[in-house]
Amino acid sequence: MKPFTKHTGLVAPMDRVNVDTDQMVPKQFIKLVTREGFGKFLFFDWRYLPGEQPNPGFVLNHPRHKGASVLLARANFGCGSSREHAPWAILDYGFRAILAPSYADIFYNNCFKNGILPVTLSNDQMDELFRRTAENEGYRVTVDLEQQVVTDDKGLRYSFTIDPFRRNCLLKGLDDIGLTLERESEISAFEKKHLRVPAMHGALDVKFHST
Repeated sequence: MKPFTKHTGLVAPMDRVNVDTDQMVPKQFIKLVTREGFGKFLFFDWRYLPGEQPNPGFVLNHPRHKGASVLLARANFGCGSSREHAPWAILDYGFRAILAPSYADIFYNNCFKNGILPVTLSNDQMDELFRRTAENEGYRVTVDLEQQVVTDDKGLRYSFTIDPFRRNCLLKGLDDIGLTLERESEISAFEKKHLRVPAMHGALDVKFHST
Protein backbone atom coordinates (compact mmCIF):
# COMPACT_ATOMS: atom_id res chain seq x y z
CA MET A 1 0.00 0.00 0.00
CA LYS A 2 1.32 3.44 -0.88
CA PRO A 3 2.24 5.51 2.20
CA PHE A 4 0.41 8.76 2.88
CA THR A 5 2.41 11.58 4.44
CA LYS A 6 1.41 14.83 2.71
CA HIS A 7 -0.70 15.34 -0.38
CA THR A 8 -1.48 18.49 -2.36
CA GLY A 9 -4.21 18.19 -4.94
CA LEU A 10 -7.05 19.73 -6.89
CA VAL A 11 -10.37 19.70 -5.04
CA ALA A 12 -13.67 18.29 -6.29
CA PRO A 13 -16.88 19.02 -4.33
CA MET A 14 -19.51 16.30 -3.78
CA ASP A 15 -22.19 18.47 -2.20
CA ARG A 16 -24.64 15.71 -1.18
CA VAL A 17 -25.40 14.09 2.16
CA ASN A 18 -25.71 10.33 2.64
CA VAL A 19 -23.73 9.33 -0.44
CA ASP A 20 -23.81 5.55 -0.28
CA THR A 21 -21.46 2.86 -1.49
CA ASP A 22 -24.11 1.49 -3.89
CA GLN A 23 -23.85 4.76 -5.81
CA MET A 24 -20.06 4.75 -5.62
CA VAL A 25 -19.96 1.33 -7.30
CA PRO A 26 -23.31 -0.01 -8.57
CA LYS A 27 -23.90 -3.70 -7.98
CA GLN A 28 -23.39 -4.80 -11.60
CA PHE A 29 -19.69 -3.81 -11.37
CA ILE A 30 -18.66 -5.67 -8.23
CA LYS A 31 -17.78 -8.92 -10.00
CA LEU A 32 -14.11 -8.05 -10.43
CA VAL A 33 -11.85 -9.64 -7.83
CA THR A 34 -8.87 -7.28 -8.04
CA ARG A 35 -8.67 -3.71 -6.79
CA GLU A 36 -7.64 -2.22 -10.12
CA GLY A 37 -10.02 -0.90 -12.74
CA PHE A 38 -12.88 0.32 -10.56
CA GLY A 39 -12.20 4.02 -11.12
CA LYS A 40 -14.16 4.01 -14.37
CA PHE A 41 -17.23 2.81 -12.46
CA LEU A 42 -17.10 5.39 -9.66
CA PHE A 43 -20.50 7.14 -9.36
CA PHE A 44 -21.41 5.45 -12.63
CA ASP A 45 -25.14 6.20 -12.55
CA TRP A 46 -24.45 9.87 -11.86
CA ARG A 47 -21.48 10.28 -14.21
CA TYR A 48 -23.14 8.81 -17.28
CA LEU A 49 -26.32 9.23 -19.27
CA PRO A 50 -27.90 6.32 -21.20
CA GLY A 51 -25.41 4.95 -23.71
CA GLU A 52 -22.59 5.77 -21.28
CA GLN A 53 -22.39 9.36 -22.46
CA PRO A 54 -20.80 11.65 -19.84
CA ASN A 55 -23.39 13.59 -17.87
CA PRO A 56 -22.38 17.26 -18.20
CA GLY A 57 -24.31 18.12 -15.05
CA PHE A 58 -22.30 15.85 -12.77
CA VAL A 59 -19.53 17.54 -10.82
CA LEU A 60 -16.72 15.11 -11.68
CA ASN A 61 -17.37 15.68 -15.38
CA HIS A 62 -16.79 19.43 -15.11
CA PRO A 63 -13.52 20.38 -16.83
CA ARG A 64 -12.45 22.48 -13.84
CA HIS A 65 -12.39 19.37 -11.64
CA LYS A 66 -10.57 17.08 -14.04
CA GLY A 67 -7.66 15.41 -12.28
CA ALA A 68 -8.97 16.15 -8.78
CA SER A 69 -7.38 14.09 -6.01
CA VAL A 70 -9.06 15.59 -2.92
CA LEU A 71 -12.80 15.01 -2.52
CA LEU A 72 -15.07 17.24 -0.44
CA ALA A 73 -18.14 15.47 0.90
CA ARG A 74 -21.02 15.94 3.29
CA ALA A 75 -22.36 14.05 6.30
CA ASN A 76 -22.54 10.25 6.46
CA PHE A 77 -20.35 9.73 3.42
CA GLY A 78 -20.00 6.06 2.48
CA CYS A 79 -23.21 4.78 4.04
CA GLY A 80 -25.14 1.81 2.64
CA SER A 81 -23.62 -1.60 2.03
CA SER A 82 -20.18 -2.57 3.28
CA ARG A 83 -18.64 -3.28 -0.13
CA GLU A 84 -14.91 -2.62 -0.17
CA HIS A 85 -15.16 -1.89 -3.89
CA ALA A 86 -16.15 1.69 -2.98
CA PRO A 87 -12.75 2.79 -1.63
CA TRP A 88 -11.10 0.75 -4.39
CA ALA A 89 -12.97 2.88 -6.94
CA ILE A 90 -12.20 6.14 -5.15
CA LEU A 91 -8.49 5.35 -5.06
CA ASP A 92 -8.39 4.03 -8.62
CA TYR A 93 -10.11 7.19 -9.85
CA GLY A 94 -7.31 9.22 -8.30
CA PHE A 95 -8.54 10.48 -4.93
CA ARG A 96 -6.02 10.22 -2.08
CA ALA A 97 -7.93 12.19 0.57
CA ILE A 98 -11.57 12.82 1.50
CA LEU A 99 -12.75 15.71 3.67
CA ALA A 100 -16.17 15.36 5.29
CA PRO A 101 -17.97 16.00 8.60
CA SER A 102 -18.80 12.30 9.13
CA TYR A 103 -18.49 8.87 7.54
CA ALA A 104 -20.15 5.49 7.77
CA ASP A 105 -17.99 3.33 10.04
CA ILE A 106 -17.20 0.45 7.67
CA PHE A 107 -16.37 2.75 4.77
CA TYR A 108 -14.17 4.86 7.06
CA ASN A 109 -12.21 1.80 8.19
CA ASN A 110 -11.86 0.51 4.62
CA CYS A 111 -10.33 3.80 3.50
CA PHE A 112 -7.36 3.33 5.82
CA LYS A 113 -6.87 -0.21 4.57
CA ASN A 114 -6.56 1.09 1.00
CA GLY A 115 -4.28 4.10 1.47
CA ILE A 116 -6.98 6.78 1.50
CA LEU A 117 -7.01 9.43 4.23
CA PRO A 118 -10.57 10.30 5.39
CA VAL A 119 -10.32 13.60 7.29
CA THR A 120 -13.14 14.63 9.62
CA LEU A 121 -13.86 18.36 9.84
CA SER A 122 -16.76 20.38 11.25
CA ASN A 123 -19.77 21.41 9.17
CA ASP A 124 -18.65 25.05 9.31
CA GLN A 125 -15.17 24.13 8.10
CA MET A 126 -16.65 22.07 5.27
CA ASP A 127 -18.93 24.97 4.30
CA GLU A 128 -15.88 27.20 3.97
CA LEU A 129 -14.04 24.63 1.85
CA PHE A 130 -17.04 24.25 -0.46
CA ARG A 131 -17.24 28.04 -0.75
CA ARG A 132 -13.57 28.41 -1.63
CA THR A 133 -13.79 25.60 -4.18
CA ALA A 134 -16.77 27.26 -5.89
CA GLU A 135 -15.16 30.71 -5.96
CA ASN A 136 -11.66 29.69 -7.04
CA GLU A 137 -11.24 27.59 -10.16
CA GLY A 138 -8.31 25.26 -9.77
CA TYR A 139 -8.62 25.37 -5.98
CA ARG A 140 -6.09 23.10 -4.27
CA VAL A 141 -5.45 22.08 -0.69
CA THR A 142 -2.66 20.29 1.11
CA VAL A 143 -3.56 17.47 3.47
CA ASP A 144 -0.66 16.85 5.84
CA LEU A 145 -0.98 13.68 7.88
CA GLU A 146 2.28 14.19 9.75
CA GLN A 147 1.17 17.59 11.06
CA GLN A 148 -2.55 16.68 10.96
CA VAL A 149 -3.59 19.87 9.16
CA VAL A 150 -5.42 20.89 6.00
CA THR A 151 -4.09 24.09 4.41
CA ASP A 152 -4.36 26.14 1.25
CA ASP A 153 -2.32 28.99 -0.21
CA LYS A 154 -4.86 31.58 0.97
CA GLY A 155 -4.25 31.23 4.70
CA LEU A 156 -6.66 28.45 5.56
CA ARG A 157 -5.40 26.03 8.20
CA TYR A 158 -7.62 23.38 9.79
CA SER A 159 -6.33 20.86 12.30
CA PHE A 160 -7.84 17.40 12.46
CA THR A 161 -7.58 14.45 14.82
CA ILE A 162 -6.99 10.84 13.89
CA ASP A 163 -6.47 7.59 15.74
CA PRO A 164 -2.69 7.16 16.32
CA PHE A 165 -2.68 3.53 15.15
CA ARG A 166 -4.43 4.38 11.88
CA ARG A 167 -2.16 7.37 11.39
CA ASN A 168 0.92 5.19 11.81
CA CYS A 169 -0.39 2.61 9.34
CA LEU A 170 -1.01 5.25 6.66
CA LEU A 171 2.33 6.94 7.22
CA LYS A 172 4.10 3.61 6.76
CA GLY A 173 1.79 2.29 4.04
CA LEU A 174 0.71 -0.71 6.07
CA ASP A 175 -2.49 -2.57 5.29
CA ASP A 176 -3.54 -5.74 7.17
CA ILE A 177 -1.02 -7.85 5.24
CA GLY A 178 1.73 -5.32 5.79
CA LEU A 179 1.05 -5.26 9.52
CA THR A 180 1.31 -9.05 9.61
CA LEU A 181 4.58 -9.05 7.66
CA GLU A 182 6.12 -6.65 10.19
CA ARG A 183 6.14 -9.66 12.53
CA GLU A 184 7.42 -12.11 9.93
CA SER A 185 10.50 -13.08 11.96
CA GLU A 186 8.37 -13.77 15.04
CA ILE A 187 5.92 -15.81 12.97
CA SER A 188 8.75 -17.86 11.47
CA ALA A 189 10.23 -18.50 14.90
CA PHE A 190 6.86 -19.63 16.21
CA GLU A 191 6.39 -22.00 13.28
CA LYS A 192 9.81 -23.57 13.80
CA LYS A 193 9.16 -24.05 17.49
CA HIS A 194 5.60 -25.29 17.46
CA LEU A 195 5.06 -27.06 14.17
CA ARG A 196 7.57 -29.88 14.64
CA VAL A 197 6.08 -33.37 14.56
CA PRO A 198 6.82 -35.08 17.90
CA ALA A 199 8.70 -38.40 17.77
CA MET A 200 6.70 -41.55 18.43
CA HIS A 201 7.89 -43.37 21.55
CA GLY A 202 5.97 -46.53 21.00
CA ALA A 203 3.44 -48.16 18.81
CA LEU A 204 -0.14 -47.33 19.48
CA ASP A 205 -1.97 -50.55 20.23
CA VAL A 206 -5.56 -50.25 19.12
CA LYS A 207 -7.86 -53.20 19.48
CA PHE A 208 -11.34 -53.42 18.12
CA HIS A 209 -13.85 -55.68 19.83
CA SER A 210 -16.96 -56.86 18.15
CA THR A 211 -20.11 -57.30 20.16
